[in-house]
Order: sequence, then C-alpha cells, then structure tokens
Amino acid sequence: MSEDIDPVEEMPGASSVSAGTHSGGGANQVRVRAYNERLLLSLVRRTAGLSKADIARISGLSAQTASVIIRALEKDGLLMRGEPVRGRVGKPSVPMALNPDGVYSLGLKIGRRSAELVLMDFVGTVRDSNIETYKYPTPDNIRRFVREATEKLTSSLTSSQRARIAGLGIALPFELWNWVDEMGAPEQDMAAWQNIDLAEEIGEIVPFPVFIQNDATAACGAELVFGQGANYNDFAYFFIGSFIGGGVVLNQAVYAGRTGNAGAFGSMPVVDDQGKPSQLIDQASLFALEKMLEESGFEPIRLWRDPQSWDEITPHLDCWIAQAARSLALAITSVCSVIDFETVIVDGGFPPFVRDRIVAEIMKEFGGLDLQGIAMPRVQPGAVGRGARAIGAASLPLFSRYLLDQNVLFKQVES
Repeated sequence: MSEDIDPVEEMPGASSVSAGTHSGGGANQVRVRAYNERLLLSLVRRTAGLSKADIARISGLSAQTASVIIRALEKDGLLMRGEPVRGRVGKPSVPMALNPDGVYSLGLKIGRRSAELVLMDFVGTVRDSNIETYKYPTPDNIRRFVREATEKLTSSLTSSQRARIAGLGIALPFELWNWVDEMGAPEQDMAAWQNIDLAEEIGEIVPFPVFIQNDATAACGAELVFGQGANYNDFAYFFIGSFIGGGVVLNQAVYAGRTGNAGAFGSMPVVDDQGKPSQLIDQASLFALEKMLEESGFEPIRLWRDPQSWDEITPHLDCWIAQAARSLALAITSVCSVIDFETVIVDGGFPPFVRDRIVAEIMKEFGGLDLQGIAMPRVQPGAVGRGARAIGAASLPLFSRYLLDQNVLFKQVES
C-alpha cells in the first residue's frame, strides 16, 4: 500500500465505515484512505477493463480522489495500465488492472494424505507449488515441510519480490485428530494436533503473517473468486477429499457460520447400498475408495502421488463413483429442501474426468428420487480442481490485507 499506510492496521471492510460513506461505497475523508484503496483494488479485481472514470463512477468517489488513489497504487506497483482503447470521440480510455507481481502470497493445504504449498500472485495465478504425500500428517512433519517448501518456492524470487509476500494462509480440516480409524493413523500421533496453536507454530518458521481457515471453506472461496462462483448468486459447494466437506455461498458471500464450519456436509444422513442409515462422509469420501483398493491389493497412496494412476483402477473407481453419486444426490436434495440453491458445484482432489463422471451420475440419480416440492438446482463441475484448498488458503492474506470484498474476507476462527 502507500507509504503513509500500515496495511496490517487498515480498516477491515465496509461495515467498519459509517460517517462520510457515499452510497456507492466510497468515502472522501483522508482518515479512510486505506478503505478507499481496498475499494478500488477490489473493483478492478472484479471487473476487467475499468478506466479511471469507470472506477470513480462505480465507487462513488470524486474523479480527483479516485485519480489520486490510482496514481498511488500504480506507484506502489499494485495497479498497472492496459493498452488504451480509442472511442469515436474524446481521449482514449485506459483500462486498469491488478499487477500480477504487485503482491504474492503462500497457501498451505494440510490434508489427511498430503500437504501442498503454493506460491500465488495477485491475480490468483499459481507460480509454483510443492506437494508431499504421507499416510497421515503430524505437526513435526508439517513444520519440516513448511520450512523446506517455503525456502524452495521463494528461492527463485528477488529480494524485492520476497518483500511483497503478504502472508501465508493455511487450509486444514478442523478437528484434524478425528476419524483416526478411517485414516489408519495412531491415535497418539493424531492427538498431538489437539493442543497445538498452528498459526503460532508456523509463524515461528516464516517471516509473514499467518491466516487459518477450514479447508473446505477455503476451497469454496477459491471457487467463488477464481472459478465458476462468480456466475451464481447462491450455491452449495461439495469438495471431495479424503473426507468430503463443503461450503455455502449466499448472495455472492461465503457463509462461514458461527464456528467457521458451515457447509460441513459430511455429517449429513444418507443411506448405504443396503438402505441402512449412514453419513455422507462414509459414502462419498476418498477414504472409502482407498479401502476398496486396499482390499484388492492396490497401494492407495498412488492416488495422491500420481493423478494419472487413476486410469488403472477403473473397476474400483466405477463402484466408488456410483456409491458417491447416489449419496450426493440424496445430500443435494436435502440441502436444497432447506435453501433454494440455484446451483450446486462439485469438485475434489482427483483428475477432472473423475469429477465430470460424478456430476453426470448425480444427474442420473435424481431420476430415481421423489423431488416433489423441491426445485432442483443445476449441478456443475468445479473449475478450480484439486488445488482449490491451497489456492483458497493463499487468497486469505490477499483479501485480508489488500482487498475489500466481503464475499472473500473469511471469518478467522480458532483451529
């Protein structure tokens, strides 16, 4: 940000601004200049090709105020000018855009079978990534991985670029220590996660601010910002990892809920193939596929190490997709009976062809359900893919420190 502004102490959003706020969202007082900078950066992020005049009009700021702020943001390297667009009369219009190299961030996904650290730029492009697989995560292994992967990912940056790293976001399942039996992990090793302050632990390793969010909520935010989410006002989001989770978007806003765990769809009641009561987490999670593979002598860790190896497990994959789709169709029906979602997005930690097959099978399953009184939504494949959790994590520092959008300023909660 500008030299006279400490970005860590900026006003957090529109709800913090009252006196002097314009109906369009802007404010002209010097004391809220940080808010206006965030506002302009957010407008440029959401709508490509805005000129200075467009920005002033949409924000409600005066043309002079908007021009001063834009020049400051250009000087700071956060905004850049595009090629002039000539109209029939008057001066050419110069579109503004976020400078991809203006800010960087790191995103850490801690999963039950793998960890991933990504380096992302200001427009959401992943510049580099590092992945490590394991049978189960431990705090010691994650600390080592973060130390080594951070050094590797930042080694190619210049000192000036490293100074532009806004922070490190972490996406992980809350209560990571649960379901030890399904994971096949020693209870004492997983219990180590219960008494750890992960933000503090990682903060001692990296020289950046650290942010934490539930992994499925972070993935939902990534889909909202960088995927199909911008096309829909409301949607339910299912992300299939080792354990299935999800997120809720209402009025283009990620709804995290009281504890940050809204969209914990894994606990939804469904039935198994025998018609007996079960939970979605037991029917549509990848650990169920792992069990099928283990029983047939296939090493399931290959699923996480080599996405191409999914082509080798066709019979087991067919069985699991049928099981997952049947349960997801029931879960989606239940979700839509509570909130009238226009769209449901399904994604996961697997190759795109698996995601597309699951969506197609869900649509077939709807044909056998009693949907009277329910307006069924579109079911769409996610656009971000297996990296959604890490990308969502990397978004946390960007939106916390530089952007204003309420829809992606995720509520921080205790891990």
